[in-house]
Amino acid sequence: MKKYAGAPDSATLARWRQDIIIEADIDGSSLSLVSTWGLFSPEAIDEGSRLLLRYLDIERTDDVLDLGCGYGVLGLTLAKRAPEGQTLMVDKDFVAVDYARRNITRNHLSNAEAQLSNGLQNIDPTRLFDHVVCNLPAKASKEQHYLFLVDAHARLKPGGRMTLVTINGLREFMARTLHEVFGNHEKLKQGSTYTVTAGVKTHPLPPGRAI
Repeated sequence: MKKYAGAPDSATLARWRQDIIIEADIDGSSLSLVSTWGLFSPEAIDEGSRLLLRYLDIERTDDVLDLGCGYGVLGLTLAKRAPEGQTLMVDKDFVAVDYARRNITRNHLSNAEAQLSNGLQNIDPTRLFDHVVCNLPAKASKEQHYLFLVDAHARLKPGGRMTLVTINGLREFMARTLHEVFGNHEKLKQGSTYTVTAGVKTHPLPPGRAI
């Protein structure tokens, strides 16, 4: 078999197939994480997640949903901050869910779980949350963004809150869609690359809009 210039050797390929270990400190909260190539930000906690966690207000008793959890950075951190609540992490990628579950065990968190779900479609419809968080994928479609917001609104308790981090290029779209779905919008922080925004559930959706 022909070797191309720059192609990795067998030792490098074997190293790339090994789990990636991340020892992280997030505002005084330590996490030990395993990740792998193919997941979002596999080598380090991304700037957007760090910004969201810095400006997120969570009570100790909150029930939290991490929507699109990846290997679990947001959900694990919030499970530690809300030890008297329950945190559910969901992702449509079975590899992400597998690593999120491994990281729950690795960090000895009895109040967290991870589940395979396309958005909120496979979550128990009777389960409600105080807070939904999401590091919203920039490349997701407008339709996917609306589904996330509308479905999250339906699963929040009265007074519950959805907090999102997006690239700055989506901040005006997110402000508009939060107003359309939640009837309100608050910009918590705009950094050099990412913006953190939130909406509060103050009213039910009109008939036909909720899941």
